Amino acid sequence: MARSRRRRPERPRADDSFDRLLAGWKSQETRRGHEWTVQPVSASRAVKEYSCPGCGRSILPGTAHLVAWRADGVMGEAADLAARRHWHPHCWRIA
Repeated sequence: MARSRRRRPERPRADDSFDRLLAGWKSQETRRGHEWTVQPVSASRAVKEYSCPGCGRSILPGTAHLVAWRADGVMGEAADLAARRHWHPHCWRIA
C-alpha cells in the first residue's frame, strides 16, 4: 500500500495560546467606561476549570463560557491578554 504524501495538520502548542485567542470569533464591548474584547469558548474547547469573577463559582471543563480582557489597556495587548478572565455568559451580561 502506498503511503500518503499529505501533511498532517500540526497540533497546537501551549505557547500558541495568544494566537489561538486572536484567531477565534470575538467582539468589542464597552462596560463601565472601558473597552473589552469578548470571545466565546465552546463546550468542546473548554478543557480547564476556571473561577468566574462575577459570581465566584467554578466554570467546569466542558462548559461553554466567555473570555474577556481589556481592549484599552495602557500596558499593551500581551499584558491585557495575560489578565483575561473567564465568565459565565449570564454573569458577564449582568456585570
